[in-house]
Amino acid sequence: MKSPVFQGSAVAIVTPFTEDFVDFIKLGELVDYQIDNGSSAIVVCGTTGEASTQSIPEHLATIEYVVKRTSKRVPVIAGTGSNDTHDALVMSQKAEESGADALLLVTPYYNKTTQHGLIKHFTHIADRVKIPIILYNVPSRTGMSFTAETYKELAKHPNINGVKEASGNFTLACHTKAICPEDFYLWSGNDDQVIPLMSLGGQGVISVAANIIPRQMADMAGAFLRGDVKTAASLQTQYFDLCDKLFLEVNPVPVKTAMNMLGMNVGNLRMPLTDMLPANLEKLKDALINAGLNVNA
Repeated sequence: MKSPVFQGSAVAIVTPFTEDFVDFIKLGELVDYQIDNGSSAIVVCGTTGEASTQSIPEHLATIEYVVKRTSKRVPVIAGTGSNDTHDALVMSQKAEESGADALLLVTPYYNKTTQHGLIKHFTHIADRVKIPIILYNVPSRTGMSFTAETYKELAKHPNINGVKEASGNFTLACHTKAICPEDFYLWSGNDDQVIPLMSLGGQGVISVAANIIPRQMADMAGAFLRGDVKTAASLQTQYFDLCDKLFLEVNPVPVKTAMNMLGMNVGNLRMPLTDMLPANLEKLKDALINAGLNVNA
């Protein structure tokens, strides 16, 4: 029986940039901050890490750095998905060689595929790596979704560990739990739906909000795992508004903006991502203050 890659809250960590490259000094500080504040795993080069604007060499260098900095204190899950199966495989193999503990692979975007194509795509990669794969379902970004029947087929593969579900579709989540084996694991990809998904058997969350409230997200998921549903639900509702405002504009624009407002100095966004609109910036600032965070700007 497969074990889950992690339980609790994993941060989908931002990538701090200088004008031309990754700010590795700041990235190291962020990794240490996450581990010190209870994050169960580090997800590097995902959506929140702006991987889509990184060259393959920069992408792989970022994964390698995080693996070394983490030094096995928590698992490192490397985002290596692509709409090109060959590129996804090459990046996955390179991430494995760098020492990543698991892979996060999004569904192909733009060209998309059929459900049969999804099975072929992920099986092709899973057959050629030795570390666990977490599938990533985020139809708002990719324009397509898994079905529960496709999950059931992919769950047969020993290297496919489960899915980061960011569809918001609880019918799909329930259907998946109903027909898939016990060792096909679910993680929430939406910070405002962590406890609802965990109530269906989810193992935790891959979190954007954990970039700024790692302890609170870890406490939320941890409370549920311990059976303290009341505390878990209370934390979910307490931070609902902040989680909501972190998606006022496309991720990771608000969370990176929030981190800079909190003095974390994570640098710029890469085009085509741009600064927040003034009205949204004020709403985000109010949400940070209402959540008890010290805004510097």
